[in-house]
Amino acid sequence: MNMHNLRQLQLHSQASSSHPPDPGDTSAAAAGRWAAKLLRECAAAVAEKDSARIHHLLWMLNELASPYGDREQRLASHFLQALFCRATDSGDRCLRTLTSVAERSRSFESTRRVMLRFQEASPWATFGHVAANGAILEAMEGEPKLHIIDISNTYCTQWPTLLEALATRSDEAPHLRLTVVVTTGAGDSVVREIGRRMERFARLMGVPFEFCMVGALPRLAELREEALKLREDEAVAVNCLGALRRVSTDERGAFVAMLRSLQPKVVTVVEEEADFSAGAGDDFAGCFDECLRFYTLFFEMLEESFAATSNERLALERECARALVGVLACDGDDGAAGGDSERRERATQWCERLVQAFSPAEFSDDVVDDVRALLKRYPAGWSLLPARAEVPGLYLTWKEEPVVWASAWKM
Repeated sequence: MNMHNLRQLQLHSQASSSHPPDPGDTSAAAAGRWAAKLLRECAAAVAEKDSARIHHLLWMLNELASPYGDREQRLASHFLQALFCRATDSGDRCLRTLTSVAERSRSFESTRRVMLRFQEASPWATFGHVAANGAILEAMEGEPKLHIIDISNTYCTQWPTLLEALATRSDEAPHLRLTVVVTTGAGDSVVREIGRRMERFARLMGVPFEFCMVGALPRLAELREEALKLREDEAVAVNCLGALRRVSTDERGAFVAMLRSLQPKVVTVVEEEADFSAGAGDDFAGCFDECLRFYTLFFEMLEESFAATSNERLALERECARALVGVLACDGDDGAAGGDSERRERATQWCERLVQAFSPAEFSDDVVDDVRALLKRYPAGWSLLPARAEVPGLYLTWKEEPVVWASAWKM
């Protein structure tokens, strides 16, 4: 955008203080977060159905935003897509398209590369892996046959370290059956290839291992006990990492009750600390502000963890864009992609449901020490925060802001 066009837009704007900085101004204020100001103004116009203002602000954002630019341009680009879909009532259609494109382009190698690079650069995912694995290993101590039901979005990346831990036990390694639950659009073929590699790795480790998959569920809420083929001689653990948010908000209580019916020895729950439950409903402005707060933190973390041209960073940001369309532009709580609503809730909200079925299980000092040791492998900015009295578990914080919550639960 040239200077003349920018000044013309400022003259026609009803809130000139909300506009992006003059490109010729190098002051600290001008280099600030112009994207948040413009995006909030646009969201307010969308909520008020002010069509002239919507058109003006969408045009301005389109001129300034870029998925390949700096952090501000990238943030603006991905929120712009969600706001456009909201303003034009095209969210469900757009989400179906984005999900279809993601599924067609997903391969084992690309998925593996993104997940592993993300884990190398940031503890955002590995924090939950270490906490959950520690809780599972301690709860299953002495059991000869284990059945882990993996309801997560981790593509099994947390399990190699657990297999290594089982292999190094002083007594004979227990038999492990891993059942991975896959919803439509999550990549059945990718999970099958992961399963084959897990079987080879387990043989190498000397751990008796069986891989199972419950695939192609239209919605996670449709998972039933019969599909898991429970066996009386197996101790059950349920692993929910980034999973519960894919159940629609009005079905979450029933889903937790279904998990209780499995009679697990332990349930691990890891969720990102944000509240998107209002979605595209009555409190659109509040949900938008929460999305902007959370994804600003996430994009800052990505910027400090990856090069600007990193393909893995671009892939992670595209997943954020898809989630934003689902939360901000789709009226149905289930979204349009296999029921993946992605409506995050805070730890306090999850606990209200979980305590109806389970009792909290505190992480041991050994598990906490393992998590602290993990964080030392990453650059400064990450820390561990014990959850409050009414919320069990641990928080991962990024620059003192809680971003991920990990917890363990028992019968």
